[in-house]
Amino acid sequence: MSIDEVVREHWATRAGFILAAVGSAVGLGNIWRFPFQVGQEGGSAFLLMYLFFILLIGLPAMLVEFAVGRHTERNPVGALGAIGGRAWRYVGGLFILIGFVILSYYSVVAGWVLRYFVGSFTGAYAADPEAYFVGIATGFDALAFHAIFMAATVAIVALGVRRGIELAVKLMVPSIVLVMLGLAVYAATLPEVGDAYAYYLSPDFGVLIDDWRSIVPAAAGQAFFTLSLGMGVMITYASYLAEDRNLAEDGTVIIGFDTGIAILTGLIVFPILFAAGIGAADPGPGAVFVALAGAFAEIRFGMLFGILFFGMFSIAALSSAISLIEVVVSYVIDERGLDRPTATAIVGGGMFVLGAPVALLSADGAPIMVDLYDILAAEILLVTGGILLMGLIAWGNPGLAIGELEKGIGDLGTSATVWIWLVRIPVVVVLLVSLALAVVGYAEFLTGPFAEFVSG
Repeated sequence: MSIDEVVREHWATRAGFILAAVGSAVGLGNIWRFPFQVGQEGGSAFLLMYLFFILLIGLPAMLVEFAVGRHTERNPVGALGAIGGRAWRYVGGLFILIGFVILSYYSVVAGWVLRYFVGSFTGAYAADPEAYFVGIATGFDALAFHAIFMAATVAIVALGVRRGIELAVKLMVPSIVLVMLGLAVYAATLPEVGDAYAYYLSPDFGVLIDDWRSIVPAAAGQAFFTLSLGMGVMITYASYLAEDRNLAEDGTVIIGFDTGIAILTGLIVFPILFAAGIGAADPGPGAVFVALAGAFAEIRFGMLFGILFFGMFSIAALSSAISLIEVVVSYVIDERGLDRPTATAIVGGGMFVLGAPVALLSADGAPIMVDLYDILAAEILLVTGGILLMGLIAWGNPGLAIGELEKGIGDLGTSATVWIWLVRIPVVVVLLVSLALAVVGYAEFLTGPFAEFVSG
């Protein structure tokens, strides 16, 4: 199929678009990455900064990506090239790279989730949660479940926007929300729930003042990561909008759902940990798995709770994965003229190969390659992509963005000016500061733990 013959798909319904965007936002970013970021970065101090960045940069930045995607009806490379010229296609290529890298290790982590879901039926992780995680986090077991998860993702996306992605998220997202609400209600009945809520919800400004250098980039990166910003997802999904939606309304709904589910995750995870007497501040990407597995072994109805939690977790991971692979698949279809099944299979195979080192290599049992990929992709590349896109639109093409946003709303008046200036100053400044701090932190990781891993 030639590039000129490619027929662009569109969402069948508004609900399909919203649920797909929500599904992208509520996966591992909220249920895996958010709790361990909260625990690692000071509990409520991190939550406060995260909510601040969601409000300050989340909606303004999301509307920029929506405007670019719907205006151009192209993937990130084609979209940025159409607006900024040929040189900006390379920036669009950065978005493709980010999605490719993130899903390569995300799939490995999602494989852990699947493994824990299977183990929940027998209580396999109950006897020694830490040894169980070490046993499944790296090696052949991790590689096999990485392959299973990637195959499931490829199978859904290969069916197309309407028959694959839209149909899947219409089933997945409501299921995720219903199960999480039930789990949160149950968690509220556990002992020590008051202490858990205090840790999670009562801001500790002393921690924020002392540790702001690590909290700020982590919170800003998490806000972008969990909303699927800076990686081309929202550009790609908005490119399938066939009619003039109210983008501001849709963006508000998506962010509301995403933030609510992030908060809900904490209301589930931290009461479980406190009830089992397990520390919430243990750092690292595997901490949530080890801590929750230990907690499920201690609390009443723990086996049932584990089945429900890891089952819901698996669905949420899949809903996010299909959005990440779709960014790259959309590029291959648009720019290379391949049919969807072929493009999806090639992209999924490449992501599997890139993720293989994450599944196979460890440092004393810890999956150190997750940190190597995650910090680079989620706190550096993702934020860099966001800065460049915000600059291109807010400073270089504000009229285009305002005109696109007004199509579904009408004359915005002074609100349009406020929006553009929010993007120009607060959003860009926050991202620049976060990027600088993240680069310093990554350098410390490379010269510290990762250097020890390489030399050892």
